[in-house]
Amino acid sequence: MLYPRYRPHISPQQKRLKQRVFAATVITCISLAMVAGTLHVVQLGANRMADMRDRATYDLSEMKDRIRAAGEDITRHREHKRQQQAEITYAWNELEALLTPEQWVMLDEMVLIPAGPFLMGTDSARANSQDRPQHEVMVEDYWIDKYPVTNAEYARFIVSTKRRPPLDWKDGVIPAGRYLYPVTMVSWYDAQAYCRWEIKRLPLEEEWEKAARGTDGRRWPWGNKIDPELLNTYYYVGSTTEVTKYAAGVSPYGVFDMAGNVSEWTASDFEPYEGSDAPRELFKPRVMRESSDPAERGMSVAEQVEVVGVYKVRRGGSWKSDPFSTSTYHRNFSMPHYASNFFGFRCAKSNAD
Repeated sequence: MLYPRYRPHISPQQKRLKQRVFAATVITCISLAMVAGTLHVVQLGANRMADMRDRATYDLSEMKDRIRAAGEDITRHREHKRQQQAEITYAWNELEALLTPEQWVMLDEMVLIPAGPFLMGTDSARANSQDRPQHEVMVEDYWIDKYPVTNAEYARFIVSTKRRPPLDWKDGVIPAGRYLYPVTMVSWYDAQAYCRWEIKRLPLEEEWEKAARGTDGRRWPWGNKIDPELLNTYYYVGSTTEVTKYAAGVSPYGVFDMAGNVSEWTASDFEPYEGSDAPRELFKPRVMRESSDPAERGMSVAEQVEVVGVYKVRRGGSWKSDPFSTSTYHRNFSMPHYASNFFGFRCAKSNAD
């Protein structure tokens, strides 16, 4: 015989009390979860701030002395652009004395990259869309500079052509002790002019990438695992470093600084790979301009507007970059007239030249 389940009688007051207890329990659980999540975010933020403090290139108590007035950099660049020639340059004997004869010979070294196919790009879903897909590319043999172009080498160009020096050379003179550091603050046009003066050219981005990764599709010049001891990136050092410093991080062909230090100009326009899923808007040059809205102009709001022209590809990441931007396949890009303290370059030439 089946007996009906016993159900104790619950008065309306008890039912309402039970509902209130249940609701309070739910609210308490949600509140505790929110508090725990907030504490986790705060801890992550604290860890991030501690990491940033550890990586700062100067004492943070000095920050007020380091901050520039709004627009100061823009003004400096405009003044620099008007300086068509170097007002002060080295005498040839002073220039040659910057380095030893052996160092000058070393900097002239180029590496022969053999003809043949290699794997370019990546299929990684975590990579930037412009880096996909991976595809095989055939290149003819060519030569590429073993090192990025240094301040000392660029000074020879300045002395010979009377071209304006980089913005960070005070009075046209290389900062003391930085002769073997890669030259920076050079636009794509500056880099192109230098390579032509050397009877060379800027490398195509496929030439740059093959020299950096070889033929096995590796992610960094030395392999597939990043190692902070093998490159200068993510403010780990806080500035550029001598081009000979990371001998253990060379590419399969023995080329130096193909990851980190400076982001290097190439000859190539920034265009999508065949089969790319990157949005086409990404490849259309845009610049920041004052908003057309009067109300927004009053708040100094800028807007990105499309312009005529092309982006030029930069490769290799830099001393400032996110470490993953130093991957051999990563493509960065800028307008060719831009210059920065982490832009540099090296030259190449065809084997037949």
